[in-house]
Order: sequence, then structure tokens, then C-alpha cells
Amino acid sequence: MKLYDKAVTIVGNVLRAEGTINDVSDFRVYRPKEGDPHSGLAWRPLRRGIADLQRRAEVGRQAAARYLDALASAEHDTTLDDVLRRLGQPQSWHGRRVRALSPFAPDDRQLLQAISRGEFTLNGIRNRDLQRLCFARPPATPAEAQRRSAWVSRKLRLLRAHGLLYKIAGTHRYQLTKAGRIATTAILTALRSSLRKLTDAAA
Repeated sequence: MKLYDKAVTIVGNVLRAEGTINDVSDFRVYRPKEGDPHSGLAWRPLRRGIADLQRRAEVGRQAAARYLDALASAEHDTTLDDVLRRLGQPQSWHGRRVRALSPFAPDDRQLLQAISRGEFTLNGIRNRDLQRLCFARPPATPAEAQRRSAWVSRKLRLLRAHGLLYKIAGTHRYQLTKAGRIATTAILTALRSSLRKLTDAAA
């Protein structure tokens, strides 16, 4: 993702976001089998040629929109108190109670930092991505790998119950919701700001 400064005005700069996809292997397009146009439609690997150009443009447009939404969230008027009050309430997920989030506790803070990473803006975050960020070493046994996958699945369910993530249909990937982007921006900005900056902002 790139951001270009296209014009300078008295009220601010006009910016243009642009995406370049060099490796398409991680993307999918809803199409029939190659060479068999009468086969059933399914999510299949995106091709490098012009055949899937429309899908490539759609992927780029959506990624640019998420990138710009992330920038816009820095100008949102929601207060940190509003965010913490909402996340501090237990939620219900498919009829089951889900605990409140504690954004400043180490475990929940690590989750929020992980899901807000820029590389996941393009194509979403997966269970295996969170495992890589939450555990320093690869699993030693298949049983441990299964336990880690189940642990991350519970964390993803927790984040979805609080409205921070949504699942991309037909995939095992997740993206931040608008509320999730605002919440992570507010919390991580506060964590990385000095007391002087926070005091000046509150004045």
C-alpha cells in the first residue's frame, strides 16, 4: 500500500491510496475451473494474468478503503473512556457468556496489538497468524499445535463477541470492524503516548 500527496490546499493535503499486488498466491476469486467454463463456481486461486483483473481491482480497492479508514480513525471523536466502558462489559456469543476485555492487561493488550498490525489490512488475519505472534516458538508436538489453535480460536471468538472483528465469508480470515479500528487506535495511541501529550489532549 502506498500513499501519494496529490495536492496541497489551504485546508490540508489531498492524498491518494494505491495498492500493488506482486504475489497473488494468497488471494482467491470466485470462478469456474480454468479450462472448464461450465464447471461449478468456487473460490479458487487468483491468477496472475488479466483473466482475474476485475477481482484484483476489487481486492485493491477494498484494501485501500481499509487503509484510509485506519488513517481516518485517528481523527475520531470517540473518547478512550467510551471505548473502555464498552469493552469492559461481558457480552453474549451464540447464547454463551463471553468475558469482558481488559485492554491494559498483558494478554488482551497483545491481542489488540496483533489484530491492528498493518500487514493484515490487505487480506485479513488467520488463526495461524495470531499463533505466530503470540508464541515465540513453533509447537513441539501435534497435540501442542492443536491446543494452540483452540486457544487462538477462543480469542477470536472473544474479539468477535465484542464487535472488534468480523469473519470474511468463505474464508478463515478476519478483519477489523469499524468499531475495532477505532478501539485499537484509541487504546494503542494512549499506550504509546507520554503523560504530557495525554494531559495536553485532555486540556
